[in-house]
This record gives sequence, structure tokens and C-alpha cells, in this order.
Amino acid sequence: MAIVGSALSPYMSRNRRVTKPAVKSHGGIVVSQNRAASEAGARVLKAGGHAADAAVATAFALGIVEPWMSGVGGVGAALALDAKSGKVTAFDFGGRSPKGLKVEDFRLRQAGADADLFGWPLVEGNVNTVGAKAVVAPTQPAGLALLHRTFGRHSWGELLQPAIALAREGHAVDWHTTLVVATAFADLAKDPGARERFLPNGAPPVSPAATDPDPGLRLKMPKLAETLSILADRGAAALYDGPLAKAIAEDVREMGGYLSEADLAAVAPRSVLPRAIAYDGRTIHVLPELNGGPTLAMAFKHLSDNRAPIGKTPAASDWFAYATAMRHAWEWRFKHMGDAGELTAPTSTTHLAVIDRDGNVVTLTQTLLSLFGSRIVLPQSGILMNNGINWFDPRPGGPNALAPGKRVLANYAPAIMTGGNRVIGLGGCGGRKIIPAVFQLLALNADFGFDLDTSFHQPRIDVSGVGRIAVDHRLGAAVLDKLSSTFDVVPAEPLVYTNPFTIASAVARSASTNEAATEPEQPWAEAVSEEMV
Repeated sequence: MAIVGSALSPYMSRNRRVTKPAVKSHGGIVVSQNRAASEAGARVLKAGGHAADAAVATAFALGIVEPWMSGVGGVGAALALDAKSGKVTAFDFGGRSPKGLKVEDFRLRQAGADADLFGWPLVEGNVNTVGAKAVVAPTQPAGLALLHRTFGRHSWGELLQPAIALAREGHAVDWHTTLVVATAFADLAKDPGARERFLPNGAPPVSPAATDPDPGLRLKMPKLAETLSILADRGAAALYDGPLAKAIAEDVREMGGYLSEADLAAVAPRSVLPRAIAYDGRTIHVLPELNGGPTLAMAFKHLSDNRAPIGKTPAASDWFAYATAMRHAWEWRFKHMGDAGELTAPTSTTHLAVIDRDGNVVTLTQTLLSLFGSRIVLPQSGILMNNGINWFDPRPGGPNALAPGKRVLANYAPAIMTGGNRVIGLGGCGGRKIIPAVFQLLALNADFGFDLDTSFHQPRIDVSGVGRIAVDHRLGAAVLDKLSSTFDVVPAEPLVYTNPFTIASAVARSASTNEAATEPEQPWAEAVSEEMV
């Protein structure tokens, strides 16, 4: 194999370095992909809330301040560690295709692949990625409600108040907002609700001058604020039965989709036993079944069975072992679980992790799937909807083939690792890139004893399929040469947009000290302790 081209911009400095120190505290910490959301969760911890309470508040807030990534219209999964018992509980609130879906509506074109996440064969009209036909029943509120019922201390309605206030105030426009909205401009302009929400004056919002003390422009969300108020007053069940459910189903059907009130009523998040992966005296807890957990299990088994002795810091042989284990795991996934294809575009996923002062941990991933999901905002409720149908292979006959009433195969992979006198809860966003990132960050801790600060500033590789692998050029010539002896390698580097590696976030606890870290390059991502609010 060989080094195949380069993902490095010819204009970008090769000496650029970005750091973001980890946060340490004896109190609780929340880490997410937006500082305002992390602060909302940290205030809950400061008021004595459980990690689950803070996770719920942070998750709903993320749907407002990072609206293209997740929210009420999305799906997700979580793990929670009870510090007293040491028990880990998994919460599966993944999506399911509508029962009324018509496979014949997803006609394949004769040639070409789509430019979205997975490189599927093109579907006529892109109806599997954009528009109402791409929608599956949203499960995020129901999943968060189950997490809250299991562990929460604070009232449900109280935890939604930060998100409601943020929605009424409106999303503050900065340069990152401008950049992200501009990438989806063409599709957003086609939908009246999305156009009204994200394109004031018919164009992407432009951030004010960097020296302006008043952010000024905000993207208001009054209908979504009202929807959240209904959920706060009546519980998450209001989204699945009653007037709000009827309005959601009506809007989707009038826009050409299949989602029905029956699909919404059938939403039933599950509390399940996690899958336990043994590795070097540690136990890695992941979700079972249709997500990234089983693929992580295959990678760690291969690494355990084939690993050579290691030194004190990662060498070329260690990166080769990681790449080989991940390649093996992807080959198994594509054969037995489906989801084969090439990742091509940025995803719409976000991750948060929480550790409270008692050591309880929640690691939670929620998503709309593609950036801005289906790129439609429902007129009655103001909800930006997912495009979960894009998780299915539009080609018939495979294990992940599109069908009505079928559970989706997702790539999110929240994980909790225990053992070695340490607890770590982590996850990430980035579609298939999540799995190799979680794998490497856990392996770096187990193999070399890295703390989160060291781990998150360590260059990584991305093996998110069976094709080319991306290698951070900062790993050096020896690593590039070793990997290119077996794999097709593309030198790359982490950037604000588009980052070739997952935006990960993690919390950890050693003795009574908590730590949290996140991707240095992501401009909004932040760890916030309860002492900081």
C-alpha cells in the first residue's frame, strides 16, 4: 500500500498548534460541544443534582445552542455509572423507520454515490437524506426521560428551563454559526421553516465584528420554545401522544413523509445491560446491538490477541496495532451488521459527558444524523427533524437494507471504562469516525496510563472503514511509513472544519479528583466544573 495524496491544505501552517487544557475538580464537571450548554449542566451539579440531571439539562440546551447537531427531533444513546454500586446501565433510544414507509419510493439512480455521510448509491431526489421521507420517529425526549426517571433528583420541568430560556433568547450568531449554516444553505433555503429559522434575509447569518461587545443578531426559536414548555409541563410523553404528537405527524405527512401518530406512540426507549469488554485489567462498558459498541468489542479483542509488548509512549508499532485491530473490526461490521460504504460528509451528532461530585457518570450521544438532519423545520412545533432513514442501505438484500418498522444501525459509541484505579466516560461525534476515536482514547489510557489532558492532545489516526486511513501528520515519518506499508494512508490534521477526526469529549475520576477534556480544535466545546458557574 502507500501514502495516497494528502488532506493537508497547501495554505495551512505546518507549525500550528492548538491546546485546550483539561479541567480538574473535586466537584462535578460537564463537558459538551458548547460552553453555554456545559454551563447549564454545571449549574445543576452546583445545586446538588445527579449527573443524570445535569445530562438532561445539557442535552436539551445543546438542541438550542448547537441546533444542527441534535435536539428534540433526534435520537441517541447513553450509559450511566452508579458510583456506590459500580453498576453501569445502558439506555438505548435509537431510531426506527416508520411502519408506513414505502421502499419503492427510494429508487436508485443508475450511477453515482451520494455526497452525504455513507456514500450510498444515489437515490432519486435524495429522499433518503433530505426532506420528510427521510424522517424516523424522534426518541431523544423519551430517552432523556428514562434516564431521569432512573437516576434524577431534580424535577423534570426544572431541567428544561435553561433550554427554554435559550430558545426564547435565540441562538447567538458568531463566525462558527455562519460557517455551519453556509454549508447547508442550498437545502435550508428550500424549506420554509428552515429558511425562516436559519436564513434571515434569505442568506446565512453573518457574525458581527469581532470587537463588537454586543453579539446582536440571534436566531429566534419561539415555536420550539413553546414545544419545550409543553414537554416541561406535561413530560416527554406529550411528544408521543396528544395534540403535539398529532401536530408533528400531520406536518411530516403533509410534507410527504411517512411518520404517523402510531409511530410516535410506539417509541419505547430501553434500559438494558451493557456489553462488557475485558481489556488489560479494565472493563469497557458499551451498548449492545445496533451501534458502535459491538465493533469496539471486536477491535479490543483483536488488540488483546495480537498485541506485542509496549513501551512507555506510543511507537509506530502501537499505531500499527491499533489500525490493524480497527480494520479487522470494520470488516466484521460490514459483513455481519451492514453499513458498508465510504464516509464522505460531516455528521450531525453531539456528545456530552458528566461526572458529579459523588463520582456518578453519564456519557450521552444524541444526533440528527446528517448536518441539520433532514433539513426541514416543522411549521407547528418548530422542531428540526432527523434524517434517520439515511442510516439504512438503500440497496435491497443486505443486513442493513431499508425496510418499514426496522431499527436503524447507528455509529455512536458512548463508553465507560472501569479498572486500573480509574473511571472514564467518553464518546464523540463524527459518524463512523466515533468508533476509532473512542477505541484509541481508551487504549491510550489503558496501555500508557495517559490522563485525559495528554490523551486529547495526542495526534490520532482514523480507521473508519476498510478503505484509506487518515493519519495526523504530526505523528511523524516513522508512523506514516509503518502504516503505509500495509494501508493506503492520507496525511491529515485536525481542523475547525471539517475535522478528519472525531470531536470527542470525556470525563474521568481517580480517587476523589474529577477530570474532563474535549477536542482542542472545536471552538465551542468546553468542560465546565460546578466551581466555574
